[in-house]
Amino acid sequence: MGIREEVFYEGGSHIGDLIIGIFVGLTVVGIPLTIGAIVRALWLHFRITDRRISVTGGWMGRDRSDVIYSEVVKIVKVPRGVGLWGDMVLTLRDGTRLEMRAVPRYREIYDYINGKVVMRNPGKIGAIRR
Repeated sequence: MGIREEVFYEGGSHIGDLIIGIFVGLTVVGIPLTIGAIVRALWLHFRITDRRISVTGGWMGRDRSDVIYSEVVKIVKVPRGVGLWGDMVLTLRDGTRLEMRAVPRYREIYDYINGKVVMRNPGKIGAIRR
């Protein structure tokens, strides 16, 4: 039996991202943005637990990234949709970045992740950006 994890958030992208993407798609220039919003709505899935962050996405949901909090050195958040949802970028120790787009409740999720990162990396409190 595996280690139990307490789930803080589990779900897909914010529905507002899809709605705005569809409206933007009414113009010819916005069609690629609409396709991106539809792909995110169909196959993007976040699972944030007390031990790790899992992001499943890509075409048909075939890509999965798992990150433990001790690997995160910097978190950046950007509000979108009048602040109803937002994007987050987690920078890892090896320099790679995990992008999380159209995250609902992104402020709460940012605070939760930031709290876990600071708790797991107490000597690197200054490394976490807001």
